[in-house]
Order: sequence, then C-alpha cells, then structure tokens
Amino acid sequence: MAAPNKKKILNDPVYGFITIPTELLFDLVEHPYFQRLRRIKQLGLSEYVYPGALHTRFHHALGAMHLMGQAMQTLQSKGHRISDAECEAAQIGILLHDIGHGPFSHVLECCLLDNVPHEEISLLLMHDLNEQMGGRLSLAIRMFEGTYERPFFHQLMSSQLDMDRMDYLNRDGYYTGVAEGAIGAERIIKMLDLADDTLVVEAKGILSVENFLNARRLMYWQVYLHKTSICCESMLVQILRRARFLARQGAAIYAPDTFRLFLANSISLAEFRTDRTYLNAFTRLDDYDVWSCVKQWATHDDWVLATLCQMLLDRRLFKILLSTEPFAGALLTEIEGQLRELGLSDDALSYFLVEGQATNAAYMPSEERISIKLKSGQVIDIADASDLSNIQVLTNIVRRYYVCWARNLALNEVEK
Repeated sequence: MAAPNKKKILNDPVYGFITIPTELLFDLVEHPYFQRLRRIKQLGLSEYVYPGALHTRFHHALGAMHLMGQAMQTLQSKGHRISDAECEAAQIGILLHDIGHGPFSHVLECCLLDNVPHEEISLLLMHDLNEQMGGRLSLAIRMFEGTYERPFFHQLMSSQLDMDRMDYLNRDGYYTGVAEGAIGAERIIKMLDLADDTLVVEAKGILSVENFLNARRLMYWQVYLHKTSICCESMLVQILRRARFLARQGAAIYAPDTFRLFLANSISLAEFRTDRTYLNAFTRLDDYDVWSCVKQWATHDDWVLATLCQMLLDRRLFKILLSTEPFAGALLTEIEGQLRELGLSDDALSYFLVEGQATNAAYMPSEERISIKLKSGQVIDIADASDLSNIQVLTNIVRRYYVCWARNLALNEVEK
C-alpha cells in the first residue's frame, strides 16, 4: 500500500492556499491534542457582538504556522543561515503555542483553573507530544521556552511583533468585519532581518509597524475588550463560579466527568505536572462541554445558576457602565439597592453585580522591544525611530473600570 501523502495544501480564507510542509507537522495537526482546537473559539463570546466571529484556535494556529514559514523564507533570502531542522522546529513551536487553551480561550482561565496559565499547559502538552514522537520536538520546545541559543526564534513565537499577534489581528479583523485589524503582515515579514541573532525590522518597515501597533490598540477596544463582550464573559464567569460552589457543596449538578473534575477541585500547576489525570482530562475539554452544561443548568433547582444560564442563552445581558476612574461607592450602593428591591439575597447579589477593570497597552518597551535597524546599521527602539507622537502614547497602559449588573432582571423572576 502506498504511503499517505502528508504534505497537504489547505485553503485559508485569510491567506489563500497554505501548506503543511513536512510529515512531522502533518502528524501534529492530525493529533487529537491539536484537533481539539477545532472545538475552541478563538474569541470566546465575541460572537454575541460580531456574529461572524466563529473561527477557532485551529484556524489561528495554522495561520501562525504559515506566517512563520514566510518569515523563515525571508530571513534565509537575506543570507542568514537557518537549517531545515530549525525551520521545521520554528513552525512546530508556533503551531502548538495555543494547544494549552481551555474552553472559551482566555475567558475561563480565571475560574476553571487555579492560576494555571495556558502557556504552561501548552508546554506540558508539547513535552508529552515529544515523548510520543521520539524526541523530535526537542528543538521546538527549546525555541518555545526561549532557551535556544538563537533568540530570534523565540521572538518570532512570543514577542511584541510575533507571528501569533500578526495572525490573530488579521484573522480576528477578517471574521469580525473590523477593518482596523488589517495589518499588512506580508509586508512586515518582508522587512524582517537579524542583528546578532535577534529580530529587527528594516527602517523602511517603520510605517507598517506603526500600523500594526495602532491596529492592536483599536482591536482591543473594538473587539477584545468590547463592552458587550465584557458583559457576556462576566456572566459566563459567574455561571462557572456558581457551578463550582454547588459542586463543592455536594449538590447534584450535570457535567461530563472530565469537566466535573475541574468544577469539584482546585487544581494547581504542580498537580498538573505530577498527576497525569488532570492533563488527560484537560485534553478532552472544549467549548461544547461548557455549552451543554449551560443548557442543562438553565433548568437546575438552584435559582442563581438557572437564571444566569437562561439569561446568557437568551442574550439578556447585564447592563454595563465604563469609566476611566474607579466607580464611586454611592453608585455601587445605588445599584445594590435596586437589586435588593427585587428580592435578591446578599449571597445572590454577588453573582448579579460584577466589578472589574480592563487594561490596554499596545506597546510595552519595558518588555522585549520592537527594534528598528537603520541604514547605518544602528538598531533602535520603534518608539525612538518613529516620527509619530502617538507611538509614545501607545506605551501608556490605559485602564477602563467597569461595573455590570442584571438591570433587566424582572421582579417575578427572583426566587421567593
């Protein structure tokens, strides 16, 4: 029997035809760990705002792999020595960078896990895949961790101008219809170069980098931190918080066994590393587990859980107020009073009134900076190279305080 063809061409709506260039990359794409990403939305609950935002982490990871391949070709064309093994490892690293995301991507990291970032789970899964595949991912893992002696590979995977950000800005802008997400990734990649094995951008690419930073700032406020998305996510977080409370009180609550494990227990990173049970269970979790539970919980005997679930299913969302300053205590007292007038108990009140803050900084020069290589060969920071004053402004952390509450909760809905 002829060996299967593992060098595939895929039709991507953002970039057109993209290639899975090696058999190892194909085997990783076909692996159940990676296929799970088909069932995890890239933008969590943003579809409640932008109905087209239905793309997945699977789409994004393949797109980032494609851009990494373009970056390798660009750097090789400029005379930099990059072996075939390094090219493949770089594409493996970026392909798997999000493999540790749980249901709804970032939304549930705070309440489903006990301060376990998805990057750490990605690394654990990469080590597991490396064992399964006879150590062929070792170089990719070193690049991903930042321990490989050529730092530009890690910069291409995780920095302020990496292939991850380039793909998600382009892709999220495409699927939401928000034109400001378009960043001209192809031109930026063509302008990439190396100086002492660190990543730089040629001076003629400054305008493209400026556009990239502006696009990132705009996409955060228009998509990632959209006020309606904040409401939806706050409601889902409260649903999970209530479900965990009930599960730990011993209440009967529907959930698949793998999901129940995380509802009933607080699982630390150390436990993830030492007990295989948790990692195995995590690799079976996706958005569908959560949605199936939300639908079931909408008829649960617990009024708080059932009401929150039904409101989210029906898109009866919390009201939200945004401010550049923390909210006055008088406002919060007034909102609490309105909810108490409906008959909400102190215990229920905490689920129907949520405070928080969102932050946005398009560029942080204190972290790994974006370096511009001038014609003279001098390398300087983009904030110093740009003649736009707003680049300096983009380095400021902008905070938005929010309070959201169930203003549309009717008196006859409250448990008596």
